[in-house]
Amino acid sequence: MEYIAYLHKDRKSDFGVSFPDFPGCVTAGRSLDEARRKAPQALALHIAGMMEDREKIPKPSTMDELAGDPDRENAIAFLVTTEFEKSKTVRVNVTARENQIELIDRLARQAGMTRSAYMVQSATSGVSLKKRSGSHSQIFNARARGSKHAKTKPR
Repeated sequence: MEYIAYLHKDRKSDFGVSFPDFPGCVTAGRSLDEARRKAPQALALHIAGMMEDREKIPKPSTMDELAGDPDRENAIAFLVTTEFEKSKTVRVNVTARENQIELIDRLARQAGMTRSAYMVQSATSGVSLKKRSGSHSQIFNARARGSKHAKTKPR
């Protein structure tokens, strides 16, 4: 399916992508190309979370239906293709400390995502950690704060 996405760029910010049919589904990139490349994955993860939560997936809006959308102002609209129907969603159990789950839930809410969608997006975002000294709690807390200096303990 093809959904309309809005590409936004404000001064002193990265390129942002939002989806009018999926409030809270957003992604960003340092360049126009990076933001565009990340859009299908963000949409697919958001839809997977909705499917897991048994939420109804909306039909794609048309440009005519979005003509008066205030979020469209100063944005470029483009189509994003996702093939969520072909992907099978698998339920897994994750073991974590209670405070870690609380943090994940808070960050997911702030991003307008489900816990599952947030965890999958975080795990598959392409961020690789370099092997350096530091504790696992430092990694988790640094990443939660958005630090560029998250450290990992060599194994």
